[in-house]
Amino acid sequence: MSETKTAKLDLKALLEDKSWLNIPKVGDVVKGVIISLSKNEIRIDIDGYKTGVVRGRELFAEAVEYADLAVGQEVEATVIDLENELGEVELSFRYAGQQKAWEVLRKLMDSGELVDAKIIEANKGGLLANVNHVNGFLPVSQLSPDNYPRVSGGDKIKILEKLKSFVGTTMKVKVIDVNEREEKLIVSEKSVWEEAQKGVLDKYKLGDVVEGTITAIADFGVFVKFDNLEGLVHISEIAWQRIDHPRDLVKVGETVKAEIIGIEGSKIFLSMKKLIQDPWKTVNDKYKIGDKVEGKILKINPFGFFVELDRDIHGLAHISELSKKPVKNVTEIAKIGDTMTFKIVSIEPEQHRLGLSLKALEEGGSSEAEAPKANA
Repeated sequence: MSETKTAKLDLKALLEDKSWLNIPKVGDVVKGVIISLSKNEIRIDIDGYKTGVVRGRELFAEAVEYADLAVGQEVEATVIDLENELGEVELSFRYAGQQKAWEVLRKLMDSGELVDAKIIEANKGGLLANVNHVNGFLPVSQLSPDNYPRVSGGDKIKILEKLKSFVGTTMKVKVIDVNEREEKLIVSEKSVWEEAQKGVLDKYKLGDVVEGTITAIADFGVFVKFDNLEGLVHISEIAWQRIDHPRDLVKVGETVKAEIIGIEGSKIFLSMKKLIQDPWKTVNDKYKIGDKVEGKILKINPFGFFVELDRDIHGLAHISELSKKPVKNVTEIAKIGDTMTFKIVSIEPEQHRLGLSLKALEEGGSSEAEAPKANA
C-alpha cells in the first residue's frame, strides 16, 4: 500500500474518531484519572486530551468526593487555563467541588431529606449555617418551637444572646431554597419539627381540650406545650377580664388546660378562657345601673381609668365622667392602685363593658368621689 493511500486512511480514521475535537474550554468540567499526587499538586490524565494539574488553593474543594484521593481514581475538575508554563491544563477542584456541592443541595431540597447544619455565626435575623460545605442562612422564623427565642418585649439584645448560644452546635434541617447564581441557601429547622409532629397533630381537632405546661410568656400571649406539640394562647384568650400582661395571671412551668380554637398548618391556637364561664353572663346579678361600688384603679389612659370591681369584672370611668369640671390631666384625680367609689352608669354584658362615673356621685351630692384611698 502506498504511503499516500495509507495517509488518506489514517486521516479518514482520525476524522471518524473525532475524539481529537474534544478540546475543553475554560470553565468546562472535565473527567480524568489521577496519575500522580503530592501535598501541593495532583496530575490528571484528561481522557482524549492531555495532562492537567491541580495545585495550590485549587486543591481544596467543598465536596466530600475530594477528601481522600488516590492514584488511579477518576475525578472531575474545572478548567481554569488551557495551558500553563509547562504546557499542561490548569485545573481546579475548588470550582468543580462548588458545583457538586450546590448540585447535592438542590437534590436535598427536592427530596426533603434531612441534613446536618453546623451553626457558625448569629445575627439579629437568624443563624449562619454550613451545610454540605456551603454557607447558608437559617432565619429566626425557621427555628423549631424549642429553639425559637421568645423574649418578653422583643428585646433585640436578648434575642441575639439566645441566638449566639447556638453557635458551634449542629442542627438537623431541611433545605428550602437554593440559588447557586446568587449564592443563596436557606434552611429550616422548623420544617423538620413539623414533619416529626405531623402524625401527632393529626390526632387533634377544633374543640379538643388539652392540658399542658406553659413554656414561655410573651407580651402577646403564652405558649403551652402538650403531647410534644406547642400552642399559643393569645392574651385575649387567657381570661375574660382585661389584663395588661400575661405574667399577671400565669407563670412559666404552670400546668393549664385550654381548648383548641384554631389549627393552621403546624400552628395551634388555644383558649384558656373558653373553659371558664363568662362572668359577664351573670353581671346583672351582681351589679345594677345606679349602684355605688368601690373599685381599684388598674390602669390610667388619657381617656380615663380602667377599674377593677372584682376579679372578673372591670369597668371604665371615661374622662367625661370623672368630674363636672373639664379634666385636662386624669392623673390629678387618682393614681394607679387607688381605691375609689364610683356610680355604675351603664352595663353592656354582650360587649363586656361597664361604665363608671365620679361625676354622677357629685351630681347626687355625695362626697365619696372626692377622696381616693391609696392602695395599702
